[in-house]
Amino acid sequence: MQLYIFLLITVLLMVKPTINALFLSKLGAEHLPYGYILVALIAIFTSYFYNKSVKKFSLRKIAIVTLIFFSIAFMLLSILMFGTVLSNWVLYFYYLSVSLFAVLVTSQFWIIANMVYNAREAKRLFGFIGAGAIAGGIFGGYLTTVLASSFGNRIVILVAGILILFCIPILQNVWRLRIGKLSSYTRSQRKTSENESYVSPYKLVFQSKHLTYLAAIVGVGVVMAKLVDFQFSDFANRAIPDSDELASFFGFWFSTFNVVALLIQLFLTNRLLALLGITSNLLILPLGIAIGCLLFLTFPELWVLIIIKGMDGSFKQSINKAGIELSILPIPYHIKNQAKSFIDVVVDSIATGLAGLLLIFVIRKLELSTSYITVIILLFLFIWMLLIYKLREAYFESFRKNIKSSLTFDTKTPKKRASETPIKTSIQVLTEGTESEIIALLDRLSDYRLKTFEPYVIKLLDHPSSVVKAAAIDQLYYYRKGTALTKIRELIKVKDDTVVYHAMDYLLRHTNLNDDKIFESYLNHPTDYISNAAVLCLAKESSSNKKLAQKFNLNERIQGKIRELSSADNDLRKEEIAELLIAIGYAKEHRFYSFISAHFNNKDSYVVNFAIEAAGITAHEPFVNQLLSFLAEKQFRKPARKALRKYGVAITRTILKLDMSESLESEIRPYIPKVIQSFKSRESVKVLMRLLQSKDFIIRLEAAKSLNELQKNAPNLKLDQRALTKITLRESVYYRNSLNAIDTLRQILETSGDAIDKDTDRETDLLIARESLMDVLHLQLDQSLECIFKLLSLKYDQTDIDTAYFGLKSELKDTKINAVEFLDNLLQSKLKSKVLPLIEYHVIDHSEYNVSSFEPKTLSEKVILLMLLKNRGTKMKLAVLNVMKHSEDKSYSKIIQGLENHENKKVRLSAKSALNILLQTTTDQ
Repeated sequence: MQLYIFLLITVLLMVKPTINALFLSKLGAEHLPYGYILVALIAIFTSYFYNKSVKKFSLRKIAIVTLIFFSIAFMLLSILMFGTVLSNWVLYFYYLSVSLFAVLVTSQFWIIANMVYNAREAKRLFGFIGAGAIAGGIFGGYLTTVLASSFGNRIVILVAGILILFCIPILQNVWRLRIGKLSSYTRSQRKTSENESYVSPYKLVFQSKHLTYLAAIVGVGVVMAKLVDFQFSDFANRAIPDSDELASFFGFWFSTFNVVALLIQLFLTNRLLALLGITSNLLILPLGIAIGCLLFLTFPELWVLIIIKGMDGSFKQSINKAGIELSILPIPYHIKNQAKSFIDVVVDSIATGLAGLLLIFVIRKLELSTSYITVIILLFLFIWMLLIYKLREAYFESFRKNIKSSLTFDTKTPKKRASETPIKTSIQVLTEGTESEIIALLDRLSDYRLKTFEPYVIKLLDHPSSVVKAAAIDQLYYYRKGTALTKIRELIKVKDDTVVYHAMDYLLRHTNLNDDKIFESYLNHPTDYISNAAVLCLAKESSSNKKLAQKFNLNERIQGKIRELSSADNDLRKEEIAELLIAIGYAKEHRFYSFISAHFNNKDSYVVNFAIEAAGITAHEPFVNQLLSFLAEKQFRKPARKALRKYGVAITRTILKLDMSESLESEIRPYIPKVIQSFKSRESVKVLMRLLQSKDFIIRLEAAKSLNELQKNAPNLKLDQRALTKITLRESVYYRNSLNAIDTLRQILETSGDAIDKDTDRETDLLIARESLMDVLHLQLDQSLECIFKLLSLKYDQTDIDTAYFGLKSELKDTKINAVEFLDNLLQSKLKSKVLPLIEYHVIDHSEYNVSSFEPKTLSEKVILLMLLKNRGTKMKLAVLNVMKHSEDKSYSKIIQGLENHENKKVRLSAKSALNILLQTTTDQ
């Protein structure tokens, strides 16, 4: 590909200065604007037939025919130059031919390059390939200078015609090596246009904001370049009237500009792309020319125009060219193929014609000096920079669409809030809905006090479901005191513990009835449904009024209930036990806490749930470890989380201590951050930020998820962005270390796979231990990747980060590549340089080109094991100790001894086992 573009640009730099010199010498600079207009007209005419041929024939065949046509045309010109004097129409024909050659063959080349390389390969390799174009410019320009001065222009044109033909076998070879070997998916994607109905390139461009802005940028750039070229040619022609000398002058300076472009390409382009990003990189050329134009307004001389032309020639072929070619990469291939040809040929040529019209009607008609062109150039430069700014967001959006088009997102419709639910529909649910529908609606109505629903809520007190009745009673708290008092009193007599308790609690809290009279009426009631509910209500009220507890002998009543339960012939219902547990929780009497502890082990999960709730109400510190252990069991997880939340923010410090000591069981760890998140306070944010520095991957990941939830639901809780950056970089170190460890272990397993005698038990055990460690590393690598993205979503737009993450998890390589490129343009330079190479190395298959700048370090197994043992959590420690145990390396003994007193029981036992085996092995030897 580099040789291909080298030859094309060599030919261009041979024919362009030669034919330009002939044109200027015979017709003068005043004919250039007419040439520009004719170029536009011919390009539009040519583009129509070219686009028709693109739909019918392969791009390879079209490119070959194009090369043969121009080769014959240039050879014919050489023959004509040997004969008679060239007529004006012949000069116009070849001036137009060179303009079309410049845009057509280079456009075809870059379309092929977009087929050959994906986005990440292109970003690494387009600079290298572009250096071939610049080298061709240098070689062609200097060759023109030598041949023109020694043999004349006719030989230059003849050699150029011959050199074009060498491009054909190169193109054939490239097509065979790369495009013929594309994956079936990629090939089908890149041939989609064959199966689609024809859409004109004009419509394709203007239907896409991305392509519209790109076309406008190219067009404005061409207008500006032609105005600069006209000034440069006009001043040069007046200074050098001889055509051969002028061709030599043009050849020398064009080559010199390309030398500068090559230096920029080799030493600056990739660095600037990495530092500034693709779209920001496009600003360098217009800013450079703007500075040159301001200088020309001060010193209107040829040497200043050489500088301006030099900026246009060198920056355009290096930094700007790379930026333009990369900025079209997110566009799907079947669109890009037509649109790019349209932009490169038609837009380029129309812009050339527009420049001609400006020169004729603005400069010539007004009889202005060519110096005034500089003012027009400055105006176009301003428009150019504005369009580049607009292109940036369109470029991101194209990547978003590309990634999303290949993913299946969860499109569940979010629950509508009560304010979004039509009143008629809500009334229909309250009157005719199922139990679950009514409960869900009442839950949503809790945020509102809509008088409209009051009579329908009151009617629910007669609903056959006890759950609905209890929920309806709770809803009445949002209306005036004493609402439906008569009905509530009737519900006290219902034989259902939940309904009776909710009804009695309502009488105490939301009516003007005397509390003492309520307790006197119900505490000694002969019906156990009523007396039990009264005891629970008394305990609840007594939590803030100890005198009330003493007045009605709360502790004695609880003691009596416990005694009754302990008797051999008791027939207490589980609902009674549940109410008693909650009453003990509110009573906060330590001597009854053993009753709660005992029911943690109850066979009935219904009772266990209430024991957990009671423990949370007590906020008794010895219950914390037991409540944490319930987090590991799905059926008790939600009540355990609620119970722990009742301890208040102070519990977060206890959790931090447990995490630092690594004494938390691995089954509990994933659910710890959710508990802290539930407090929704600044303290919980601080603790979650601390947990992001935990050695345990799961805790870090879950802490990051919890922070995302907090940011979504409590945006007033601000996060320290600088601290987040440090934590993200710290996570990238874990990520990098995992990659290094995996690479080291992989090499060890590959080496030892052939050498190990599988019949030896120790060697087999060591192999299995290493493979198990490898599995843990792969798991932690994926967890670390997800954690990095959760952290990034705290710094950037969450939708963008989620799009990139799901793109990386796709099975399609092109989607992964687009996701990496999207991140490359999204992340800040520091994060990008540290994180992106690791992600790229991990998720993309590098079987053809390794485009990631990250190379894993191959370390010794001992170094890897010590690093993992020191900086990782319990799960990794167990896996590492297992490898050490079977290694027979007694140097591990001292390290393992330090873990014999570890806070985590599993680590202690594993360390002792490993140490015993190592010591036994040493004794045997």
